[in-house]
Amino acid sequence: MPPRTFAVTFDYRCPFARIAHEHVLDGLEAGADWDVQFQPFSLSAAKDPTWDRGQDSGLLALELAIAVRDTQPERFLAAHRALFSFRHDHGGNLRDVEALRSVLDGVGVDTAALLAEIETGIPLKTVRAEHEAGVTEHEVWGVPTFIVGDQAAFVRLMERPANAKVAGAAAIERIVDTLGDWPDLNEFKHTALPR
Repeated sequence: MPPRTFAVTFDYRCPFARIAHEHVLDGLEAGADWDVQFQPFSLSAAKDPTWDRGQDSGLLALELAIAVRDTQPERFLAAHRALFSFRHDHGGNLRDVEALRSVLDGVGVDTAALLAEIETGIPLKTVRAEHEAGVTEHEVWGVPTFIVGDQAAFVRLMERPANAKVAGAAAIERIVDTLGDWPDLNEFKHTALPR
């Protein structure tokens, strides 16, 4: 049986993207048979598509992530987790090139090659193209959005895997199953946070 295929959007600034991606990463690390497309989505560009690092505090991190994904794929999962941790566990500045370099060095990324790749402009073009494709093809407006075939849904998980009742692969399988098998479900939201 072929691996289950889906995409999920990310912007390192969003704490809910961080939570969902931790579940995805935990699932993959536990051996889930998934083919996941990690799709960049700039929350700033969703409001004002300038594609300028001076105006988009998360753009450099997205470019670095895509450069890792596309040129050093064996390092992507660790880099992805480390970038979310840098922002949300340590309050890191996603515009600080040296801090980002240190984070990526820490997970074995060849940052010199990565920064050279950024200088070519290719990662920025890729980020923009994938962001715009998400908007055009699936009406993506936020992160994390899960995409299965022609179905897409913004999903907000409230607990990180360590604290969740349903975690890792089990959580993601529920999302992907619901999205793929029940396209008539448009919105399902608790009226209050469960106690």
